[in-house]
Amino acid sequence: MAKRYGGKYSPQGESSPPDQPPRGQYDGARVEPAGARANLMFLPAVPLVFLSLNDGAVGMTIGLIAAGVLTAAAFLLREGLRAESEYNARRTARRPAFPRKVFSSVLTGLGIGLAAYRTEFLDAATVADASLVAPILFGLVTTVLHSVSFGIDPMKDKGMEGIDTFQQDRVARVVEDAETHLSEMTDAIKRAGDRRIEARVERFQDTARELFRTVEEDPRDLAGARKYLTVYLKGARDATVKFADVYARTRDPQALEDYSSLLDDLEQNFAARTRKLLLDDRSDLTVEIDVLRERLQREGVRLD
Repeated sequence: MAKRYGGKYSPQGESSPPDQPPRGQYDGARVEPAGARANLMFLPAVPLVFLSLNDGAVGMTIGLIAAGVLTAAAFLLREGLRAESEYNARRTARRPAFPRKVFSSVLTGLGIGLAAYRTEFLDAATVADASLVAPILFGLVTTVLHSVSFGIDPMKDKGMEGIDTFQQDRVARVVEDAETHLSEMTDAIKRAGDRRIEARVERFQDTARELFRTVEEDPRDLAGARKYLTVYLKGARDATVKFADVYARTRDPQALEDYSSLLDDLEQNFAARTRKLLLDDRSDLTVEIDVLRERLQREGVRLD
């Protein structure tokens, strides 16, 4: 009697399918803000370098300087887009201390202006005959077009009213160290060579970052969350490093199960701490509202 073939990799296989991540698991996934459009800004410097190699000492120097300026502008643009993405992702944020996108526009205009001056210099008989009008116009137009295409940096703080800046600076330092631990976890888990456990680590990191954002929005929560941002994350990083080294050599399923259980426990604890902080904030708001109501009633203001 014929028997339907079934196996691990068949559509109706008998083995249980791999666990699918729950819907919404990657809701916190981040899209790289410096995409192809920003990376294309690195290209103009490449032909400029090769075209300048046979232009004599002065022409070559001007061309190489212009290429270096354009490359620096592209780096600044990429970092500026990332900083703007972080700014937009947070409810409370300070404006970037260094306006990278603005300086990128200026440097791009300067680089194009130098490239145009190189052309004017090569066409002229002497240095004095090289006109500066065209390079200046090219540089100004490029600066304006660059700013229109990529925008400018955020110029004001967001959601900072009533927040103690000293406390927020403390939170920023702690969160920066915590983000370093998460980055080290990401680098370490790649050595395990298991995409599913990498996705599991990413899910835990999303949960941890929710706690980061909660503390950033109310720096008073730092005292209650400090051990989560320091001790627990450092321990998670150390455990990840050891697991990756062991699993890469042995592929021990028990080690994988133990590490997955650790991530489950950590994720539950981080999520519980986030919920508690939010409930505490809500309780503080309720107290403030009750105090205000009592004060208004004492002053004869009737609230229906």
